[in-house]
Amino acid sequence: MQIKDIIEEYRAAFEEKYSMELLPGQARALESMLRCRTPECGEMLVECPGCGAAVLHPHSCGHRSCPRCQNHESTRWIARQNGKLLPVRYFLVTFTVPCGLRSAAYHNQRTFFDALFRASSEALSELASDPRHLGGEIGMTGVLHTNSRRLDLHPHIHYIVPAGALDRKRKLWKRKGGEFLLPHNPLSRLFKGKMLALLKERGIAFPEEAHSMKWNINFHDAGSGEHAVEYLARYLYRGVIGEKSIIGNEDGKVTFQYQDSDTKLMETRTLPGEDFLMLVLMHVLPKGFRRAREYGFLHGNASKTLKLLQFILQAEVPFEKEPGRPAFKCPKCGRKMQIVACRIRSRPDLKERDSPGKSAA
Repeated sequence: MQIKDIIEEYRAAFEEKYSMELLPGQARALESMLRCRTPECGEMLVECPGCGAAVLHPHSCGHRSCPRCQNHESTRWIARQNGKLLPVRYFLVTFTVPCGLRSAAYHNQRTFFDALFRASSEALSELASDPRHLGGEIGMTGVLHTNSRRLDLHPHIHYIVPAGALDRKRKLWKRKGGEFLLPHNPLSRLFKGKMLALLKERGIAFPEEAHSMKWNINFHDAGSGEHAVEYLARYLYRGVIGEKSIIGNEDGKVTFQYQDSDTKLMETRTLPGEDFLMLVLMHVLPKGFRRAREYGFLHGNASKTLKLLQFILQAEVPFEKEPGRPAFKCPKCGRKMQIVACRIRSRPDLKERDSPGKSAA
């Protein structure tokens, strides 16, 4: 079931109900998904060098929230991350925003999510540098998710973190054992303090109860890190829901399935079509906002430090070429086809704004 068909069917009802609160970035995502893989989005002409067969292929929209796009970008990101993996144990560390702050997050997206990255990364780095814990510099890759499995607003950041730290003075890798990378309670308190201070500094209103709310941080053993990289890449470029998860569309309602995080059983959720579209568009990030960020010795400017670590740990660095795009195969003879011409449609230049209104306490 294609998202384009759902947009076409419920667009009128959607615009009637949500036009006043729709952000320009969300409107752009809606238009992109509607045009995706249609002649309106541009076309390419491919020819077979063997039998001379010619085929027109419509372009994808290329929007990072489209469930039909960005497979190539996801593959490239996985290849880059696998090239940085060290031969050590990895942890998946998740920082979650309390429910009382979700309204402030949605109404101040760029500022709030940037503060979330800063507070969580600084809390991890600061506690790890304490001699009572790791006593060194850690590296981490963080990916922002804004949705729960039911697609409700649920901002959180996953960090893939090698279980150890670099002692720069002695050029020594300090390996970490045990079930937790860092003590949970001190990390939670440090994260909460930094986050609330940043929100106050940036003028984002939040309820006083936030000081007493539970701030969840979860640690999961991620093994060698490869599966964690693939898990995060799945949601990095292709939106919050795959078209295979949309299983019903009748009587003006759309049904999708998801796996319950507690029971691990498949559940379903049914919503009016216009509400389903808003649920999906709610998670479109502001234009240019970086959903994935790297810190410490995994930062893009720390390549020399990473190479030093790979030498110390005798890591086998995979030599991989840049993943190429899948080739078109001739429908007649099966040979690889060549692109001979393209028609590219320019995108409308819509001005982006960060939030639909003022923040609410």
